[in-house]
Amino acid sequence: MTTEVLRYTAFSHDPDGGNPAGVVLDAAGLDEHAMLEIAAGLGYSETAFLTAPPEGFGAQEGRAFTVRYFSPKAEVPFCGHATVATAVALAERIGPGEILLATRAGTVPVSVTSEDGQLRATLTSVEPHTEEIGAADLAEALAALDWPEADLDPAIPPAIAYAGARHLVLGAGTRARLADLAYDFARLEALMRRLDLTTVQLVHRAGPTEFHVRDPFPVGGVVEDPATGAAAAAFGAYARERGLVPADAVLTLHQGADMGRPGLLTVELRAGDPRVRVGGAGVRIP
Repeated sequence: MTTEVLRYTAFSHDPDGGNPAGVVLDAAGLDEHAMLEIAAGLGYSETAFLTAPPEGFGAQEGRAFTVRYFSPKAEVPFCGHATVATAVALAERIGPGEILLATRAGTVPVSVTSEDGQLRATLTSVEPHTEEIGAADLAEALAALDWPEADLDPAIPPAIAYAGARHLVLGAGTRARLADLAYDFARLEALMRRLDLTTVQLVHRAGPTEFHVRDPFPVGGVVEDPATGAAAAAFGAYARERGLVPADAVLTLHQGADMGRPGLLTVELRAGDPRVRVGGAGVRIP
């Protein structure tokens, strides 16, 4: 059996920007081993695999799916950039509109629009939450990153945030601190596995609603994720809960420039709705 593996980038109109993802629109008949093998062979931070939706899953016929996400090393419960990539790939075949995805983290609606022939997908996260990180675990994270505590931004206190996957949020006091990333891969991976973290969300604030971010991803088998939708959703929830931004806000996250793959993520917060919306462009990689 030959499995068609598509390649799309998310959070950019440029195939050389954003975060590339694998997309398998028909994964029927693939077991976990086969999915992991495909993801590892492709080498992107994640690949999405679609199958039929659960029975009774409420959505327009032909626009609902079950999706699983695999990094080169393991399955992850939710992946934002692969969701955007998948939605754009589907929209090219079934048209823009509403798509409903059943993920391990929960139900994720995605809306795809088209402007001037360019597709844009916006996902709505599962309900988020945040939690504190212990002093010893924080010290270990900083040691693995080789970040002195004095380099942290005290206005962005360390915490673990969740909006489908768990991410450690750390604020960088300067853009130069964020740009200088050289960490102990094995040491950070061990800590992240113990705390069940998907990435570490490193953040520098550039303006009231504008941030630069980076995401080490050793548990996925890659040094860094170029544009991380799940972490963006988690950070949006964190920023609102900690009072960094208003309850109604649209945040702009710049990611990937330090890797040579610039991307742009839009994070929308709505008062009265705990969920977070993360949107961006997507395009097929030739």
